[in-house]
Amino acid sequence: MRAPSRDRSLLARRAHLWLALFLAASCVASLAIGASGTSLWSALGRLIAGEPLTQMERVVLWDIRLPRMVLGVLVGAALAVSGTVLQGLFRNPLADPGIVGITAGASLGAISAIVFGASLPLALRSSIGMYLIPLLACLGSWVSVLLLYSVSTRNGRTSVATMLLAGIALAALAGALVGVMIYVADDQQLRDLTFWQLGSLGGATWTKIATAGPIIGVAVIGAVTLGASLNGIALGEATALHLGIPVQRAKNLAILAVAAATGAAVAVSGGIGFVGIVVPHLLRLATGPDHKPLLVNAALLGGGLLIWADVLSRVVIAPAELPIGIVTAILGAPVFLWILLRRRGLVDL
Repeated sequence: MRAPSRDRSLLARRAHLWLALFLAASCVASLAIGASGTSLWSALGRLIAGEPLTQMERVVLWDIRLPRMVLGVLVGAALAVSGTVLQGLFRNPLADPGIVGITAGASLGAISAIVFGASLPLALRSSIGMYLIPLLACLGSWVSVLLLYSVSTRNGRTSVATMLLAGIALAALAGALVGVMIYVADDQQLRDLTFWQLGSLGGATWTKIATAGPIIGVAVIGAVTLGASLNGIALGEATALHLGIPVQRAKNLAILAVAAATGAAVAVSGGIGFVGIVVPHLLRLATGPDHKPLLVNAALLGGGLLIWADVLSRVVIAPAELPIGIVTAILGAPVFLWILLRRRGLVDL
C-alpha cells in the first residue's frame, strides 16, 4: 500500500496538467468575453480562411483583450507565488503580500514614481523612462519584506502575531506617506493615482507587459527553484542547515523574488489582494505541502483565478467596469476569515 505522502506528491504533480488546462481555458474565456460585441470565434474563422481581421477586431482582440489576458496571467502568477514563498519562509499560512504590508510598500514606491518622477533630470528620465515605476515599486516591496522579516523573526522563529501587527504598521505607514503624496499631487497625477487604490487590468498595454513581464518571469522562475529549500526551512532552520541547505542564501533569494514579483505586479496592476493567501492555502489542502510542485501549481492557479476575477469585473456591471481589487476582496475575504477560524490557535496574542 502506498504511503499517503507519496500519493499526495503524485497528485500534486498530476495537478500540473489539470491546472495548465484550467489556465488555458481561462485565457480563451478572457479573449472571448467582453462588453464589446466582437467575437473571438469570428476572428479565428477569418484567420483560418486567410482573410484579414477588421479594424474593430484588431483593436479589441489584439490591443485590448490579449494584453489584458497576458497581464492577468503574469500578475496572478506573481501574487500567488509570492504568497506561497512568504508562507514557506515564515512557516505559517497567514503570510500574504497584501495582508502583511508588502503590497502597500510596493504601491508607495510606484506612487512616488508618479508624483516625483517629473521632477527628475531629463537625462535620467529619458534613460530609465518606463522602468521607473517598476523599479521603485520593487524597491518599496523589498524594503517592506526586509523590515517585516527583521521585526517578526528571532532566532529562526517567526511570531505570527508580531508578523501580522508589523504588517498592519507597515501598511499604515505606507498609507500615511501615500496620503502626503496625494495631498501634493496635481490633478493629472491624482487621476493616475486612483488606479492604484483598488487595482485594475484595464490599463494593460504591450509596453507595460514588456516592462514588467521580464521582472515577473525571472522572479517566478527563481522562486520555483527554491522549492527544496523551503521544504527544509519548514522543518526549522537548524534542521535545514543539517540537511545541507544554504538557509541564509535561500532566504535572501526568497526575499528578492517576492520583492521583484510583488513590486512589478503592483506597478502594472495596482493593489490586488487575497490572491497570495487563497491560492497556496487551497492547493495545500488539495495536494499537500511539498513546495516543489506547489510553487508551479500556484503560478498556474493564480493566473487562472485572476483572469476569471477580471472577467467578472468586466461583465458584472457592463458596460462599466468594476475594479478587480473589489472582486478579489469579495471572493478572498471570506476565505481568509475561514483560514483564521481554522488556525486561530496560531494567532492568539
